[in-house]
Amino acid sequence: MWAWFGGTRDSLLFRTLTLIHLHKLSVCIVLLVAMAFKVSLVVAFCMCLGLCMSERYVLDDKVGLGRVFDGIGGLSGGGATSRLLVNYAEPYRSQILDYLFKPQFGASLHILKVEIGGDAQTTDGTEPSHMHYENDENYFRGYEWWLMKEAKKRNPNITLVGLPWAFPGWIGRGNNWPYDFPDITASYVVSWVIGAKKYHDLDINYVGIWNERKYDINYIKVLRNTLDRVGLTGVGIIAADGDWYISKDMDVDPHLKDAVAVIGAHYPGTTTIDEALKTQKTLWSSEDYSTFNNLVGGGCWARILNQNYVNGLMTATISWNLVASYYEELPFGRDGLMTAEEPWSGNYVVESPIWITAHTTQFSQPGWTYLKTVGHLALGGSYVALTDKQGNLTVVIETMTHDHSVCIRPPLPAFKVAPQNASFQLTGSFASIGELHLWQSKFNFKTEKPVFFKKLSPIKITDGSFTLSLDVDEVYTLTTITTGQKGTYPDPPLSAPFPKVYKDDFNIAVPSFSEAPDFADQTGVFEYYVNLTDPGPHVYTMRQVVTQMPITWATDADQTISVIGDFKWQNLTVMCDVFMETETTGGVFIAARVDRGGQAVRGAKGIFFWVFADGTYKVTNDLVGRTVLAEGQSGTRAHRWYTVSMTVQGQFATGMLNGYQLWKNAVVLGSENGWAAIGTNAFELAQFDNFAVDVK
Repeated sequence: MWAWFGGTRDSLLFRTLTLIHLHKLSVCIVLLVAMAFKVSLVVAFCMCLGLCMSERYVLDDKVGLGRVFDGIGGLSGGGATSRLLVNYAEPYRSQILDYLFKPQFGASLHILKVEIGGDAQTTDGTEPSHMHYENDENYFRGYEWWLMKEAKKRNPNITLVGLPWAFPGWIGRGNNWPYDFPDITASYVVSWVIGAKKYHDLDINYVGIWNERKYDINYIKVLRNTLDRVGLTGVGIIAADGDWYISKDMDVDPHLKDAVAVIGAHYPGTTTIDEALKTQKTLWSSEDYSTFNNLVGGGCWARILNQNYVNGLMTATISWNLVASYYEELPFGRDGLMTAEEPWSGNYVVESPIWITAHTTQFSQPGWTYLKTVGHLALGGSYVALTDKQGNLTVVIETMTHDHSVCIRPPLPAFKVAPQNASFQLTGSFASIGELHLWQSKFNFKTEKPVFFKKLSPIKITDGSFTLSLDVDEVYTLTTITTGQKGTYPDPPLSAPFPKVYKDDFNIAVPSFSEAPDFADQTGVFEYYVNLTDPGPHVYTMRQVVTQMPITWATDADQTISVIGDFKWQNLTVMCDVFMETETTGGVFIAARVDRGGQAVRGAKGIFFWVFADGTYKVTNDLVGRTVLAEGQSGTRAHRWYTVSMTVQGQFATGMLNGYQLWKNAVVLGSENGWAAIGTNAFELAQFDNFAVDVK
């Protein structure tokens, strides 16, 4: 019956009661509606009250304005979350970047925050430092420089932020701590800012302290002084990228307060604390979201974008992460604004958070100001309003229900949202506005047919007033801005698995990036290398370059490892030429069925075939090498090239060295599938060449 009327029973009841209200029909009709829809009279009256008794909200700038809007952003890093993006072929890579950064097209982001690489595991991989060693500087490693330039190319006004998660080991002078020598750490961070400008013409707007780790008051002051001393007085410090409690120290330390430009908290649950408000400092949710980017993830993003200001007066919200461009089986798979995890196929997915972002970013800019008249709707949901103080007005409304807007953290207290009518009265400088352009997103969880960022007919304003009928799980933008656009490109190629036959000889004289395609470093850093001492076939190789444990953020492995391929791989042959550079204690491996990475990499299991510079080999079931499946003499030494290969079939594995069988039929324990990998026995220099995989 309800399908005949064009919808579900609940949605039809909502529309019917709306008609009762709009046409001012008698209350008697409510009784008939209740009987027809087989719901109680109380329920019908309650729904009718929400529609008939429209709540009025005033949008007024005469009473003063709120805080200045700083923007909405995305975070690349923390870690290696954009790793696969750089490997996309054109035009798909540029299309992805347009959806993220191009104004009036997609997310149109205002802020890009990146990791200042520290050579250590920082969630989904490692990002290379610009200074692996104290006497080493290279401002072309990794991909964050490239990403910032691409963002800036599309939006010259984008705000750029850098934050360390980890630091190269030399900074700690043997200790896993960056604050013992604050001058060294500050100079290291400032060198990154200077390098961004010198080599890439990038002006960094803000830097942070140490992601989600204990801050040091003295270090913050030293960092401020170091920035000022080299003329970077315009670069602000965000602190402390954890919780709000640095504000308590700022309350009793005026020098600390002067040093900090922005108090940034992570996953604040849309609330702040009194001490932070008391500082009168700019407040940001400097990392938020981190939620699987399905419809509920989009609902989470919609709710917090509004309520971070309504509840917590936060003027910027930054999503971890920008784009889910890493192997999905690594931690927090698909926790980005969009998904781009298949450079080999070209497939990417523009997820709901992109269009939820557009509801704000396409119609307001950093420097606009929130009205003081923002808040919660009477039957649930929230609204914010912003102005450029030149007569333009943008209003964003969300009615996300609890279960359809749960973020990964923190826990979300229960709340209710119901259909409602909301009337808005424009006063002050907005009283003369005659119409507002209207954009709508409907999640439609029941039908699973969502509609995102749809332009509707403009709302006519009568006597400064208009009324909207709001259903649950909706987002609306009403604005004087006329330039909004739902950008689109032809559908990308279909999703496809990683190629079953894969080869890379690393023979690139001038690579575009420092890392080879598709390899995802999980401990250590593997870079293209020109081997000038080899006159033969191994001039261009890939080299593991980190020689001491970094100052870590996660629990890095004691071995280095880079994974590649399809996590579903089972039966395959892995082959690689290897070159150990450390006498006696050096060692390298190839691996198959590696079952984990990210912060859990230390516990990785699989089948690992090691050769060592002391003339031995070993086959283990784990990265740490505790479970030995086979071992013996190999005759391998440092400073010589060897070809190692391993075939895994079912529960047995066989290994070859230079084309000769070294071991066979080792019984594989436990590991049924996983990535291929290469790595080293410790933080040591080693080279790899002619890597190949053949999956059966």
